[in-house]
Amino acid sequence: MANMVTIREEDLIESVADALQYISYFHPMDYIRALGAAYEREENPAAKDAMAQVLANSKMCAQGHRPICQDTGIVNVFLKWGQNCRLESDKSLQEVVDEGVRRAYNHSENKLRASIVADPAFTRRNTKDNTPCTMAVEMVPGSTVHVDVAAKGGGSENKTKFKMMNPSDSIVDWVLEMIPQMGAGWCPPGQIGIGIGGTAEKAVLLAKQSLMEEIDIHDVKARGPQNDIEALRVELYDKVNALGIGAQGLGGLTTVLDVKIKDWPCHAAGKPVAMIPNCSATRHAHFVLDGSGPSFLETPNLDEWPDVSWAPDAQAKRVNLDTLTHEEVQSWKHGDRLLLNGKMLTGRDAAHKRIQDMLSRGEELPVEFRGRAIYYVGPVDPVVGEVVGPAGPTTATRMDKFTDMMLDLGLLAMIGKAERGQGATQVIAKHKVAYLMAVGGAAYLVARAIREAKVLAFEDLGMEAIYEFSVQDMPVTVAVDSEGNNVHQLAPLVWKERIARESETV
Repeated sequence: MANMVTIREEDLIESVADALQYISYFHPMDYIRALGAAYEREENPAAKDAMAQVLANSKMCAQGHRPICQDTGIVNVFLKWGQNCRLESDKSLQEVVDEGVRRAYNHSENKLRASIVADPAFTRRNTKDNTPCTMAVEMVPGSTVHVDVAAKGGGSENKTKFKMMNPSDSIVDWVLEMIPQMGAGWCPPGQIGIGIGGTAEKAVLLAKQSLMEEIDIHDVKARGPQNDIEALRVELYDKVNALGIGAQGLGGLTTVLDVKIKDWPCHAAGKPVAMIPNCSATRHAHFVLDGSGPSFLETPNLDEWPDVSWAPDAQAKRVNLDTLTHEEVQSWKHGDRLLLNGKMLTGRDAAHKRIQDMLSRGEELPVEFRGRAIYYVGPVDPVVGEVVGPAGPTTATRMDKFTDMMLDLGLLAMIGKAERGQGATQVIAKHKVAYLMAVGGAAYLVARAIREAKVLAFEDLGMEAIYEFSVQDMPVTVAVDSEGNNVHQLAPLVWKERIARESETV
């Protein structure tokens, strides 16, 4: 039998902490290359602009060591533990890995947003350090420990789909049915991970693990699929992109950069299938421990980022939020690009719920909403020299059920990520106001537009408090105008038809 290898508690902690800090500001290079190529191919100006924001944001974060996205994710750790390795610790493996998470998220120079809540069905108390992580451990032969670390944003994690299929059901048909239902809250273009087989929980785990692999779909297409799984990947990649959903759901040529699939034997009576998207803040890293000390990841070469910069669109309309009127809001048309200036309020799930509770009790609200715009955001804490940390938009559909209530209070505009549901769209048209979309995955870039930030109410909610931001040239797109025209429904249809026409002429 091989000699036992000792993995020190501190080495595992340091390595996990380093990896989580690393992925908060460095995209994987395979993703950057794939997104850069998609940017070059893209023909829809709105989608191209969205990709430019993500690429420019990525390089800024790599240079400034600040989070790519304000949602710094729920930590997923996959360990392949060599059977000749022993952990030198009095703590459980979960406790040791969680200490690495704790150190990473409380790092003084790059504090990451704590998004994990305990007692999930009831009080939903924030654990303040983003622990615990979710962990999967596999015992394997050998004398090393392989660790995959990922930080999964809520906007993409919430789009997870699962179906216990009959053996004869079509996986392709199901995926093509689900993708449009997922909307754009997962910030396409990203990757889709699919797990087939096993049991319900195994299929979901396979889907998540598949997203740890490098983007290689163009290599597979160039040499031709070599097995059924690769053929299925290529078919899904082509058919999903033919839907025309595009970057941020604005319509375009690229919705997915790759489709990954892992499978496992399953019961003869069923076919479990899970699908999980990876968002534009694709965050994962991989390291190996062999007992010789901690593992630190190598800094990527910043010259490898595409030479893509972003500047405010000269054609965009400048808007003064401090003098905003109903008439001006009603002049905006879906698809218009705006640059917001002046003061806006912020608020998301917890703040909206508290407002609802206060109104039901007849209590006076601490903030006046009439004539204002509200931004759905939960920013990262600032570090030295910053007004606010990365502050990209959160998924707007979570606020749909509060929309009528908020518009009754006199709001003129809402700003968030991705589409609104049909019910909220109708409410927006009824009140003759607008919903504006900011680019998900460009949180540091957006934060540069914020010149002042102060908490106005609900300070105890932390990142979910109501702030007032003063902004300068914050870029947004009119996603739902005052007539109820919805760019997330209309633009993909145009591009779907265009892609179909062009494929027929090839």
